[in-house]
Amino acid sequence: MGRLFVISLEGSIYSCKHCQTHLAFADDIISKTFHCRHGKAYLFDKVVNITEGDQEERMMMTGMHTVVDIFCVGCGSILGWKYEYAHEKGQKYKEGKFILERGKVLGPDGSNYMGGQEAQAIGSDADDA
Repeated sequence: MGRLFVISLEGSIYSCKHCQTHLAFADDIISKTFHCRHGKAYLFDKVVNITEGDQEERMMMTGMHTVVDIFCVGCGSILGWKYEYAHEKGQKYKEGKFILERGKVLGPDGSNYMGGQEAQAIGSDADDA
């Protein structure tokens, strides 16, 4: 494996709750209304300091998607996933976007949201109400 480079962000950012590695600018949030198996999640346009897992097909609340899990480069914790391909026409806006689970990140103010059972969802996806 090659040398690991970590990008430092300045300003209002989200970071890994385990090792505080910078992940994304707060301004890059597209939606705060997503849900995953462990609670709430955010849809981001751009994320840094991650590695990607293997592609897989997942049936989610809004249909079939091809996704890759994303991991923190600092500590290896799973953070969420990246949408590679959306099979439903109405879900194409997600392609190339990232989900960060709220319980896995620290917010811009340093707070951590611990997901509760009130937001449990089978499959992981947006709450398209």
